[in-house]
Amino acid sequence: MTQAIAMERMFRRRGHEVAAILLGKSSGRNVPEFFLRQTTAKVLPFDSPEFSHGGADRRPGILKSILHNIPMTGKYLRSIVMIRRILDELRPDAVINFYEPLAGLAYLVYRFDIPHVCIGHQYLFLHRDFEFPETASSVLGGLKFFTRLTSCRASVRLALSFRPVADDSREKIKVVPPLLRKEILDAVPSDGDYILGYMVNPGFVGDVLEWHRRNADVPLRFFRDGVSSACEEVDSSLSYFRIDDAEFIRQMAGCRAYATTAGFESVCEAMYLGKPVLMVPAYVEQECNAFDAVKTGMGVISDRFDIELLRNFRPAANSGVFSEWVDSSEKTVLDAIESFCAASSASTAS
Repeated sequence: MTQAIAMERMFRRRGHEVAAILLGKSSGRNVPEFFLRQTTAKVLPFDSPEFSHGGADRRPGILKSILHNIPMTGKYLRSIVMIRRILDELRPDAVINFYEPLAGLAYLVYRFDIPHVCIGHQYLFLHRDFEFPETASSVLGGLKFFTRLTSCRASVRLALSFRPVADDSREKIKVVPPLLRKEILDAVPSDGDYILGYMVNPGFVGDVLEWHRRNADVPLRFFRDGVSSACEEVDSSLSYFRIDDAEFIRQMAGCRAYATTAGFESVCEAMYLGKPVLMVPAYVEQECNAFDAVKTGMGVISDRFDIELLRNFRPAANSGVFSEWVDSSEKTVLDAIESFCAASSASTAS
């Protein structure tokens, strides 16, 4: 969603119209308020497959996720029909797909003649030169299959990357910089005394509490689901924050270091602001993210929220190189999309 926010703003600055935003969401969950507040195009939500947590609420359970989604098949088929109806009505010059599987299936079933531009860091997993961690080998086939599913009949796959990498024409991959929100690009970093964290899965809470009991003098601030008020103070040095984009950016800019479950966007945001990062992968995609991010010298990997490891980590002094790469994102991404759309239009006309 943060990528979509950044992309919509880029399009409008370039003079393009964003006709609509189709948002795949989990059943029973509302569209986040921050997303509705920061986008200007009409948001049209639809039901999309979701992961279910496995043991100890740390990692998504594959079998549990499959069993959960099977009864939802009817809803997902209706979502695909909805995508077709909206594209038939709007006839946009292009569809920008942020790794949504039902959009890929819609292109597979209906074979639209509208350029299908797929964007996401996951498309780097299809690149001929991408290096995977050994721990991911047992499930790589499923990860690659799902990634291809999201990009059926893609005109181009824009692979968001931590660093410049040669394109892979065989897989229709063009490597581009991360898409970060303007609020991050404009933030002024400072060196605070607290460590910031973000937890999606509740099973990791025990790691934090265990370390906190031994190191109560170190201020910890964690954003997580299930927090009812803006801030819940566990004690004088541990606080939980409700998910809020503006507050998160403010806290990110002022923290000493950042601990997270290795989601691509927030890792990039921390690196852009020069913050050391502890990455605790929750599933195979995040294992791949973390393995790749470590090569920048800005982060470290652990199988738990080991704050001591983060405190002792000294990042490489090359955050400026990453920042320059990110700053080139708008021109690189928009030029690529316009180029592929123009080529598609010329091909159709001929």
